[in-house]
Amino acid sequence: MIKLTAKHESFPIAGTFTISRGSKTTVEVVVVELTENGVTGRGECVPYARYGESIASVMAQIQEMEGALGQGMDRHALNDAMPAGAARNAIDCALWDLDAKRSGMPAWKAAGFSQAPQALVTAYTLSLDTPENMAKAAEKNASRPLFKLKLTGDGDLERVAAVRAAAPDTRLIVDANEGWSPEMVEPFSEKLGALGVEMIEQPLPAAQDAILADLAHPVPLCADESAHARKGLPSLIGKYDVINIKLDKTGGLTEALYLRAEAEAAGMEIMIGCMLATSLGMAPAFLVAQGAKFVDLDGPLLLAVDREPGFEFEGSLMHPPKPELWG
Repeated sequence: MIKLTAKHESFPIAGTFTISRGSKTTVEVVVVELTENGVTGRGECVPYARYGESIASVMAQIQEMEGALGQGMDRHALNDAMPAGAARNAIDCALWDLDAKRSGMPAWKAAGFSQAPQALVTAYTLSLDTPENMAKAAEKNASRPLFKLKLTGDGDLERVAAVRAAAPDTRLIVDANEGWSPEMVEPFSEKLGALGVEMIEQPLPAAQDAILADLAHPVPLCADESAHARKGLPSLIGKYDVINIKLDKTGGLTEALYLRAEAEAAGMEIMIGCMLATSLGMAPAFLVAQGAKFVDLDGPLLLAVDREPGFEFEGSLMHPPKPELWG
């Protein structure tokens, strides 16, 4: 019988992480461990207030599944029994890890991949700040191949121009985190395109998605806060060009794999992102990130302390996770 444990863990961020909705200095995660016959699988999630989640609510959701898991609930039954979100993500990823460790078959094989995961280049996030401070951060990291800039609305063109001047060879994508107003989208898209920006993530609040269908945007738009699981995919078509798949939104690797396949079939480009979390939270996403147009799994790079063992990075190049970490 599977035994479930869930615990809250906190990790310090290297400095302060700021987006349009606020700032934080620590990462608060929930780790699920599923143990059977001396073998343990782990999964990590980040409860997110934007989606009505808290540490307490996610822990309660997880504990409610203890009986069903003890009776042999698998990933597919879990997908039907729980809503998409952080709690299901932690359990789903722990089940993948447990299955891999019990069977000796790595998660990538169980997921149907034809070859082992390859190293990936992740975007490196520049936290929202003044143009001057963002330029300093860009100059310090100018050897990295891809930046993701956190934006907010007023002053964004100056922020991006400052970063572009400080790191002229680095590719740029930007994330407004729902911080723009509709009248900003067309002119900002044109001007950011001239600065070499390749993608704009979630310019408007999710509730205003319908407006995007009628707005010109020479730079592709990416759905983040608007994109969760497969059932919401049809509402994104014709409004967004790219979808940001995060396991804390899909509710696990199982749903993320399905969502990626359906989004690609619908003609959307794929971005694989993350909440700010440790290497344990990145490891399952690393599978679904294989071959994605944009990869944003830099959570461990932004922490003062990551868990051990964690991902091995060479600059922004992520090497595949060791089985001791996950999968």
